[in-house]
Amino acid sequence: MTFQVHEAERLGIEQMREFLQGSRHLEFVLQGKAAVYQFLERVLQAQHYDRRSRAERGVVRAYLAKLTGLSRAQTTRLIGRWSQTRQVRPLPPHRPNFPRRYRSSDIALLAQVDAAHEDLSGPAIRRILQREYTVFGKAEFERLATLSVSHLYNLRRSAAYRRRRVRVETTQGKPVSIAERRRPEPQGQPGYLRVDTVHQGQQDGKAGPYHINSVDTVTQWEVLGCCQAISENHLLPVLEEMLAQYPFKILGFHSDNGSEYLNYRVAAMLNKLLVEFTKSRPCRSTDNALVEGKNGAVVRKHMGYGLIGSEWAEEIHSFYRQHLNPYLNYHRPCGFATIEVNPRGKRRRRYKADDYRTPYEKLTALPKWKQHLKRGITAQSLQQRATAHSDTEAATLMQKAKTELLQRARCSRAGGPRPLVTPLLGGARGLKRRPLAPHPTPPLNTPHRKEKPGKGPTQP
Repeated sequence: MTFQVHEAERLGIEQMREFLQGSRHLEFVLQGKAAVYQFLERVLQAQHYDRRSRAERGVVRAYLAKLTGLSRAQTTRLIGRWSQTRQVRPLPPHRPNFPRRYRSSDIALLAQVDAAHEDLSGPAIRRILQREYTVFGKAEFERLATLSVSHLYNLRRSAAYRRRRVRVETTQGKPVSIAERRRPEPQGQPGYLRVDTVHQGQQDGKAGPYHINSVDTVTQWEVLGCCQAISENHLLPVLEEMLAQYPFKILGFHSDNGSEYLNYRVAAMLNKLLVEFTKSRPCRSTDNALVEGKNGAVVRKHMGYGLIGSEWAEEIHSFYRQHLNPYLNYHRPCGFATIEVNPRGKRRRRYKADDYRTPYEKLTALPKWKQHLKRGITAQSLQQRATAHSDTEAATLMQKAKTELLQRARCSRAGGPRPLVTPLLGGARGLKRRPLAPHPTPPLNTPHRKEKPGKGPTQP
């Protein structure tokens, strides 16, 4: 039922009070916000609302709330607006305008850093942004230096970031758990390495090169190498040069049960260097998890899964030595876990954002770290190499060299020029082999053993 009220603003206070008493069980609603505001203005002006006593203003307010259908709080707000401007008008739409801290140029700079470092985790990129401003003094990173990890992911999801960079996540291979026989105990000292092999793959019966990955347990200092095959003549020169690239003394060498490492030649080389040699244990999949994780996060991420001819092993090893290894150790932050033990004895690893640092920073943070350096390597020389380029500059140079290398390798598959393969005598890169301990004499009944003429029959 619809009622039309005429001259409702001319009622007196007593009439309004009687109306409220008689319409206690009735509800009235005016149609349209404009009609409500006009009715409020007419009643307030006709009743001289400001001149009324407190009790009379309460009757007028209840009368307006009854006829308009508004709540008491909303009616009070509208009356207050009328008292200030002598009119009731709808407020203009107002959306909250929060101050914008990070500009489009900052988002573009973040996309550039992500592209150079190939989408590292949020805490690692946050550490790089801090170092760009605090260590290398780049003014354009001033705002990004205070960026939190959570808001970094918010900027990555923004439309401005996606217009500049599209991230494609490929299916990641699941690392195979490899058992170990004895876990090395570094006790906070650098020099205990974890080593593993990554094969580039085969296609149409053609094998690719083998990547040798070695990681220090304490500092995560990483050195990569590459060889044409994992036979002794190819692998040993690569291992010798990789061990020589570490700035500190090598104390331990840990590997899985692969025959490329568990052989007499590698054991003789490590014994000559007085290096502890350990191998895998059964049903302990976490002992060698560090290097297995680096295989996917570094080797597969930068070199991919596609076929590369084994003749490119020398070029890849040169790229590792000149570009990738310095970038990994001086400019790429790594996460270092803080182990927490609950009252039940359960150990839990936590990677705090402030614990991300480069392997060089981790090395210099160790107590008495200078005494672990090799002879001829000083702290000043390491500092000069660490500050020669900023993190993003080093990543850009590395990406440029990698792109050129992979393009030449792919062109060779299509009939382009191929690199010259060095003789086998010099190993995968033509290095001069150092004399090693002779291979132990096998038992007499070992297959493939040939007797000297006149000493007995020859084994097949």
